[in-house]
Amino acid sequence: MFQQIPFKFETRESNTFDTYVKGANELLVGLVAQCATDAGEQQMYIWGDEGQGKSHLLQAACNAASKDNRTVCYLPADQLVQQDPQIFDGLESLNLICIDDVHHLAGDMQWETAVFNLINRCRESNTSLLFSATVAPEQLNIQLADLHSRLLWGPVLRLQSLSDVEKFEALRHRASQKGLELPENVADYLMSHYPRDLFGLFERLDKLDIASMASQRRLTIPFVKDVLGGVDVVYKND
Repeated sequence: MFQQIPFKFETRESNTFDTYVKGANELLVGLVAQCATDAGEQQMYIWGDEGQGKSHLLQAACNAASKDNRTVCYLPADQLVQQDPQIFDGLESLNLICIDDVHHLAGDMQWETAVFNLINRCRESNTSLLFSATVAPEQLNIQLADLHSRLLWGPVLRLQSLSDVEKFEALRHRASQKGLELPENVADYLMSHYPRDLFGLFERLDKLDIASMASQRRLTIPFVKDVLGGVDVVYKND
């Protein structure tokens, strides 16, 4: 069950470890899964560029832990900043806490102190902590020096980007799971004419799926342009 807090942050049930496209991150995903079920590290810090699926991983951990009858809490830091830092009070009574995009809390002494104290309390109560961010701990704009050392109490792991080939295959596989026919030329168009972060591609595919069912039209390049809008930029292969 999820901890009841003044602002309820939901996870997507579809965000699981099975639906995460691992690529070169198989070991990292395995370690997060172990943490989720209290079979691994007590604290972990995962970082990587936007669109690499950090939120998916943290929500997958919450979903897995919840199914294992562990009490969990998912907290996206970009929305936490609109709350009072006292929202952390008592969370150490849970089994797992996932704080997503913790870099949004850096630079605010009240929030930094709240994170620092939460880590200390979780260490004492044996509560598992998962953090995500776009940068490594040493690159955070932190004012509270001791918070750096606390964020390093567990493994710090960087997510590796998927290759374009892996993204292409993941896109085709996602379409197949939905029962959606995605012609190769349409998949290539999506990859070459829109930003290629995988989860942005998945969101566009979901939008196309809904539009395709509503209009009873197959996926074609003109249909993609109608639904997603035409683009002038072509994204060359790296």
